[in-house]
Amino acid sequence: MATVSPYGSWQSPFTSDLLVDRMVRLSDVKLVNEEVYWVEMRPAEAGRCVIMRRDPRGKNHNLLSRPFSARTLVHEMGGAPFGVVDRDVLFVNMVDQRLHLCTRGKISPWLPQNLCRYADFACRSGTRQVVAVREDHSVPNVEPTNCLVLLDLSWVGTEVVLASGHDFYSSPTLSPDGSQVAWLCWNHPHMPWEETELWVADLDAEGAPGDSHCLIAQSGVSLYQPQWSPEGVLHVISDESGWWNLYALSEEGPQALCTREVEFGEPQWVLGQSSYAFVDAQRILCKWQGTNGQHLGILDLRDSSLTELDTPYSEFGYIRAEGSLAAFLGASPTRFPELALMNLNSGECKVVRRARRAGIDESYVSRPQPIEFETENAERAHAFYYPPFNPDFSAPEGELPPLLVKSHGGPTAASSPSLNLEIQYWTNRGFAVVDVNYRGSTGYGTAYRRRLAGNWGLVDVQDSVHAARHLVSRNLADPQRKAVMGGSAGGFTTLACLAFTDQFQAGMSRYGIGDLEALARDTHKFESRYLDSLIGPYPADAVVYAQRSPLQSAQRISCPVLFLQGLEDKIVPPNQAERMVAALKENGIPVAYLTFPEEQHGFRQAETIKVAIQAEEYFLSQIWGIAPAVSPRGIDIDNWSPAVRGDPVS
Repeated sequence: MATVSPYGSWQSPFTSDLLVDRMVRLSDVKLVNEEVYWVEMRPAEAGRCVIMRRDPRGKNHNLLSRPFSARTLVHEMGGAPFGVVDRDVLFVNMVDQRLHLCTRGKISPWLPQNLCRYADFACRSGTRQVVAVREDHSVPNVEPTNCLVLLDLSWVGTEVVLASGHDFYSSPTLSPDGSQVAWLCWNHPHMPWEETELWVADLDAEGAPGDSHCLIAQSGVSLYQPQWSPEGVLHVISDESGWWNLYALSEEGPQALCTREVEFGEPQWVLGQSSYAFVDAQRILCKWQGTNGQHLGILDLRDSSLTELDTPYSEFGYIRAEGSLAAFLGASPTRFPELALMNLNSGECKVVRRARRAGIDESYVSRPQPIEFETENAERAHAFYYPPFNPDFSAPEGELPPLLVKSHGGPTAASSPSLNLEIQYWTNRGFAVVDVNYRGSTGYGTAYRRRLAGNWGLVDVQDSVHAARHLVSRNLADPQRKAVMGGSAGGFTTLACLAFTDQFQAGMSRYGIGDLEALARDTHKFESRYLDSLIGPYPADAVVYAQRSPLQSAQRISCPVLFLQGLEDKIVPPNQAERMVAALKENGIPVAYLTFPEEQHGFRQAETIKVAIQAEEYFLSQIWGIAPAVSPRGIDIDNWSPAVRGDPVS
């Protein structure tokens, strides 16, 4: 029989230790000659990123010994840190961003230290040549320059510039015979999900570039993942129809393969993503997302039919295929991300690697419920609602649960319904969580994604408020215990909710943005003009920047706020949090500030992940007078005199 206990006080098997216990983050899957390669980020090893290989016999091999870590900082966001050439692995080492070559277990530098960063490697079949994106940081106090280069592993240190002149490059892809290379590029002030160009160049036998020309450059059209078919036909995903759909390029121009109101693409926040792969000349393995979630299936080019495959997953990434063999990442509301191999002929699906070796008891998992609700201007917004759930406990009759309103980062990203132990950490203790896909999020078409244009700090705030109101109106949340939380861009939405509305009683910001003008001046190249579309050109619209900056309206914040910040963050520097904290302290608002000296943008180390969520639990328990079943480690809260105080976190 369930024990009756107030919401927020339930004892849970989902501890902070469980968040990182035997956990890794999987990414950057490649399928090369029936061998699977991938990167796993290991919180237990201080966030070290290891390249793994699975041979055809089913044995996994760790290719990187300590202290090597495969992570690139191109665009600061990184992605695609390695390439495979004849079973040799060319990779970027995190600590020095230097190219290294791993050959039969021996690792050696391949290029001298040159203050350049590399990523997104495309290997030329039958040669030792690799095409890559290069980002040059060799000139101090000047914006780095990006270009496309060809590296020849037969000659140490050899690189030839293939394309330059644009602000950004990504997604190099070589034709089957190696005679052509295609790529995406774009310029300030655009982001890759706003407007990109598709280019192609000829290559001679030695890799020297010949004629290059632009294939697609259309105002306001975003392109994603150019890819050659086995017959040498270039394909690309384009959102010219209002949805990211697949196209084949011919002499007549792009030809739509399957026009539907679903998204085959996604925002190119990191390099190396893949949403589709050729099975053969007539079939494409692809994922797509509609209002009813993600799917994986086969697009038959002969009749444009789309046939969904039977898998245990509801979310997919890094789609790769070689003939009838497919590799991808899959996840679901009850399964952590898994690297899976599928035989496309038989449908048999095998797990190569799980993000967590041990499973969890599904009977304790709160299932996400997709909700749609009315927001400003009679428009509709989306979210995933997670009810408080623990089979061992129930709440006293008539009590309503505290609500956590979660804002995702990006802001052009999307909340995922896949199993997330940090969300389960809260729901299993008796909190309700709503993960908001505010207008501007991806997955609902181009028009929905562009609702944020000029409106950041407005529509995301409105939708967060209306999500909370929607749940309160249905007696699913306590109107007096609503907290808003988020990281990065979600941290900005969190602080804006607190500064410009009175709808929340607490806020928790992870590496969030408080001063938009400082962000426009100080942030890295990739996002340095992002605010032009989200808010307006700077400094021309400096008044709007000031009006929407939580720091400029900090005096309007009247509830307690917790800030968590990595001190090595180059994307949202620590001064963003420091100035907000100082302003709230001066105004007498309860505020806590916890820093992590060796963390960058996003927390990767096991101890950080544990301390951060315990700090959040302690913070809310103090603010709302909740007595947790197991007391989390305490933190110092300025301008606050709690009745019960734990031991401060060191």
